[in-house]
Amino acid sequence: MQDTVTEIIKDTTPFFTQDTIVFGILMVSLGLIFYTSSKKEGFWKVFYSIVPALFMAYLIPAIFTTVGLISPEWTSINEAGDAAEGSSNLYYISSRYLLPAALVLMTLSIDLKAVFNLGPKALIMFLTGTAGIIIGGPIAVLLIGTISPETVGGEGADAVWKGLSTLAGSWIGGGANQTAMLEVYGYNQKLYGGMVFVDIVIANIWMAIILIGIGKSAKIDKWLGADTSAIESLKEKVSNYALEKERNPSLTDLMVLAAIAFGTVGFAHFGAGYMSGFFTDFVNGLEPGLTRNLFTFLSSSFFWMISITTIIGIILSYTKLRSYEGAGASKFGSVFIYILVASIGMKMDLMLIFDNLGLIAIGAVWMTIHAGLLILVAKLIKAPYFFLAVGSQANVGGAASAPIVASAFHPSLATVGVLLAVFGYAIGTIGAVACTFLMQLAAAG
Repeated sequence: MQDTVTEIIKDTTPFFTQDTIVFGILMVSLGLIFYTSSKKEGFWKVFYSIVPALFMAYLIPAIFTTVGLISPEWTSINEAGDAAEGSSNLYYISSRYLLPAALVLMTLSIDLKAVFNLGPKALIMFLTGTAGIIIGGPIAVLLIGTISPETVGGEGADAVWKGLSTLAGSWIGGGANQTAMLEVYGYNQKLYGGMVFVDIVIANIWMAIILIGIGKSAKIDKWLGADTSAIESLKEKVSNYALEKERNPSLTDLMVLAAIAFGTVGFAHFGAGYMSGFFTDFVNGLEPGLTRNLFTFLSSSFFWMISITTIIGIILSYTKLRSYEGAGASKFGSVFIYILVASIGMKMDLMLIFDNLGLIAIGAVWMTIHAGLLILVAKLIKAPYFFLAVGSQANVGGAASAPIVASAFHPSLATVGVLLAVFGYAIGTIGAVACTFLMQLAAAG
């Protein structure tokens, strides 16, 4: 008699599954956050002096997901016992439509020369973040392996270090680099979901910590002994320009801004389709192996969408359209960014922290080393918290998160986050390969 194993599938359908309703809930949440944070006295003044509004825009959707009100994806089971998968498209729409729209509106008034005048510390902190990921992985494997050898074990396609290689790809570059690592090392795809889960949990917790730190950035900069004059000069320059051009926007102004934003979105997607298609053929024509996977990011349409959007924004900043900053270009961009933040928060189920604690522990140690190295180097070179936060998110969060963090300091700084994140795509695979080699040695030891 042959034994059979029946997989128990749990119904995880949230209370609200329609994106129209979920979007309304997120928008009402954002409206309440901004309304309460605008209070100048009483409880809310004290509350928001401790907890930044941007963090609440991230946390509240996460709480809604945790209690089952909404969800990014779910499994439904009908009366017959058949299971069906469901998902929300809000993050996709926010990252593919609203993010490029936000980036071009925020880049419209950028002073590129002033950005470069920020100096080399932004790049140093970014590369420090990369180094933290490369060395953090093997150290985490060694430490957790000492306590729980089975957590870092496995053989062949099930070897945990192979799965962790996908985290290295994601935390240095992005989704394309993560996929490349999955292909390079041939990790068991049935187990891959566990690594994606660790990626979501640890990366989102770290982003939450960074967002909280933004509210304390002045105190942190004082502790670091940082010179923030170049950053303040850029912020002041852009703010003064906005005040100089400020006007009550007419309907024509608003329609032109909409044309700039979503015309750019359309062109960026059009160009990304051609560029990713061309480079997909180019990459597939290379010999299988490391060389092919180093260039995998070039076949990512998201990479090209972000790159094309940024280039368009920089070009437009040298035209008369730059004056539309006075009509509120960066404010509209900030609206789109906050919607993206809420959709990212929606992806985080806080209870997932308690699932697979072994892998979560590896991720937590890994990210702690990344953070510790960033803090150490920032203290040594007296880099502002802005460079630490954006340098980290350009690695761990990529092009979706880095401009969010950068724009939280000032909308004019969003471009800094994008430029570093794009650089992360370029070095993501080679950095992840180096990290994986070290993790393999650590697991074997």
